[in-house]
Amino acid sequence: AYYECAIMEVETKFNVLNKEFSLRYDRNPIETIKSRLKSPESIMGKLQRKKIPFSAEEIEDKLMDIAGVRVICAFPEDIYLLRDCLLKQDDIDLLVEKDYIANPKPNGYRSLHLIVETPIFLHDQKKLMKVEVQFRTIAMDFWASLEHRIYYKKGKDNQALRQELKDCADISAQLDLRMQAIRSDIENC
Repeated sequence: AYYECAIMEVETKFNVLNKEFSLRYDRNPIETIKSRLKSPESIMGKLQRKKIPFSAEEIEDKLMDIAGVRVICAFPEDIYLLRDCLLKQDDIDLLVEKDYIANPKPNGYRSLHLIVETPIFLHDQKKLMKVEVQFRTIAMDFWASLEHRIYYKKGKDNQALRQELKDCADISAQLDLRMQAIRSDIENC
């Protein structure tokens, strides 16, 4: 339940930012917000893979992705804008940042991952909780969702398939940049 509360806190922060941008600048940098809570089976599997003892304290200390929020943006520059806005908030502490947009994974995966710590306020205490925040464009999310279905769910593993998926990731990254350039051209007219 604490992790669900942490997800609500982070989602609320993004909803407020999106509303502010809508009112102040007549644009919404956020297309959608998705969240997930890692399943008990997935938690157990990760504990076993990492050889972490099973205890509430170890889970809270060592697993940083139990609570997850994914922010989908139309344009890559909105990702960095929202990251900066989130990290300026005085109750958010950045623990880890991995920029797979600037440095894509070898398979072509692109996303910006943050592990942040945010407080949740209970009736008698404040508790700091870790939340993984992923930022993707619509194209990045489309590619990642389909790549996961095709590659991981079906168990297909061959070089031709890997290369085709990587090519698709590169094409979607080019599309992101082209769409961002079009938006910039329109705004500068």
